[in-house]
Amino acid sequence: MSTMDIDSAGIPIPSHQLRESTAPTILCYNCGAAIDGTQAAGALCSDCLKLTVDITAGIEKDGILLMCRDCDRWLSPPSQWVVASPESRELLALCLRKLRGLHKSRIIDASFIWTEPHSRRIKVKITVQQEAFEGTVLQQTFEVEFVQQYKQCADCAKSYTHNTWRAVVQVRQKVPHKRTFLYLEQLILKQGAHKDAINIKEVHNGIDFFFSARNHAEKFLDFLKSVAPVHSKTSKELISMDIHTSSASYKFTFSVELIPICKDDLVALPIKLARQIGNISPLVLCYRIGTAVNLLDPNTMQIADLSTPIYWRTPFAPIADVKELTEFIVMDIEPIGPQKGRFLLAEATIMRASDFGSNDTSYNVRTHLGSILHPGDSVMGYHLTGTQFNNEHFEAIEDSKQYAGTIPDVVLVKKHYPARKKGKSRNWKLKRMAREESEMKPRKQDQDRDEVDYEQFLRDLEADPELRGGLNLYRNEAERRAAESEMETDGEEEDEGLEIPMEQLIDEMADVMLAEGDGEEV
Repeated sequence: MSTMDIDSAGIPIPSHQLRESTAPTILCYNCGAAIDGTQAAGALCSDCLKLTVDITAGIEKDGILLMCRDCDRWLSPPSQWVVASPESRELLALCLRKLRGLHKSRIIDASFIWTEPHSRRIKVKITVQQEAFEGTVLQQTFEVEFVQQYKQCADCAKSYTHNTWRAVVQVRQKVPHKRTFLYLEQLILKQGAHKDAINIKEVHNGIDFFFSARNHAEKFLDFLKSVAPVHSKTSKELISMDIHTSSASYKFTFSVELIPICKDDLVALPIKLARQIGNISPLVLCYRIGTAVNLLDPNTMQIADLSTPIYWRTPFAPIADVKELTEFIVMDIEPIGPQKGRFLLAEATIMRASDFGSNDTSYNVRTHLGSILHPGDSVMGYHLTGTQFNNEHFEAIEDSKQYAGTIPDVVLVKKHYPARKKGKSRNWKLKRMAREESEMKPRKQDQDRDEVDYEQFLRDLEADPELRGGLNLYRNEAERRAAESEMETDGEEEDEGLEIPMEQLIDEMADVMLAEGDGEEV
């Protein structure tokens, strides 16, 4: 019996007989389409997956938003009330936080859908992404409808109960700065006129003072009329009424508007009004604000007072304020006229600081600052040449045969002192009122503008002894000690510009002890 040898060599197979490898496929159980079996999600094709799987099933499609109709704030659970305007980012964030189940999905987009304002319905369109099966992510869009309902917030509910405010004094001024309110704040602090206020709230273009009794608000209103030219209106709102005893409870609102003319503003008076208050030139400068508006003609040194009742018969706005001042350099100055108080009439030759060294354009003007200006000083003024004012009273002055030739090229306002070195504080300070700020955070540009206004107000106090005469300025002991130690280290004293004498400053501790002895609040 012979043995058979086994041939281990492989038999070659022709290439045309090789079968191409294919991916395993299955049929979609819904529509029967062939799909990749290794990547199919639940044996469904992509089209059927979009139609049959709803990733928004666990997300609420409706909700309720609670709003306080008194203060227009919205309830953010559990107990916070937030300010949100219609179709704002804050309101959209509040709507998204109200939806349950939304945290499991990724929010791609969210926007409001327009609805009728009176329908009290808010619709939001939301696009989300979520993993339906392993390795399969779906994106779907759905709408949510919120119903707006009213609920009184705790603050407003408290305001309608006993021992809360019964009268509010709303002080407003329509100007682009807050220097008037800064000055008014210091007058209130010195006189203690705010001691009866239960709350002070800062709002746009003004401050609100809340009082627990009507007579306290009327007393504060009388104080405002005694220190500033104001115009007031009174209104009342019925809170409750007892029909059996005919007794009613009201809330009173005193709306106070300050004259929109501030110190150092350039004013174009109506020609008829200028003749009534002393036949003064219509183009004047406001040099002081008291119970009346004090006006000065820099060309003739004539002074006139514009009382509050006369102003409100024909109200008008200034044609330029301090934000439009231009810096000039005094080349020469010569006193020529009489002196009235701290004002001395003089003729000056000036050049614009921006033109200094580039051209030789100069202006010969008359000014009331002859007692403090010297050649080489910097002075701030209004450059009228080539400036267009959209003001009917200024146009009437230009068209007038009597006053058209009296319009100067430049109206000088005040001497300009060098800015304080950065990081160098003052040897004095002011107190501020404790107040409640607005619910919405101020914008960065608003904060910067407030800081600029406050710094300008401090500079005005340093430069004007008459302005700071009626205010309380306190010694800054920390800065005084730091300055003394720095002087001992350096061995020489540096000139830091304007300084207020120490004898004009009040010791803060002595003022507190005096107020406690009198039984008054500071």
